[in-house]
Amino acid sequence: RGFPKYATLSISIKRYPRAASAIFQTYNDLLLAQQWSEIEIVDLPTCGRCGFRGRRPENPNTRTCVVPCSLAETISMTWLKSAFGEFEQPEEVFLAINAEDSSIVYYKLSTGITKPPV
Repeated sequence: RGFPKYATLSISIKRYPRAASAIFQTYNDLLLAQQWSEIEIVDLPTCGRCGFRGRRPENPNTRTCVVPCSLAETISMTWLKSAFGEFEQPEEVFLAINAEDSSIVYYKLSTGITKPPV
């Protein structure tokens, strides 16, 4: 609670205690390490957590969506569809997968089938 950004996240952490660690770690990574701006907390009740929408420094004209989760969680296609729906159908959503050692891996998810760049 001594962390300066705890107050910003306290409502979401209390509302979603099972996802509290992933929420806290992801928010701080986006804000401090990735240096995102205009980070908005988005309630994702169907997913049992909040997510984030903000601007990446390399693409400040586009708002990017992120859903935090734990490496230990099992997620389904229905869960992922819910995330897209609760973010109001963006073209892509990043899944922030948090490990116990505090590392985070981001996976970009898109709707439909898309060919990867060669």
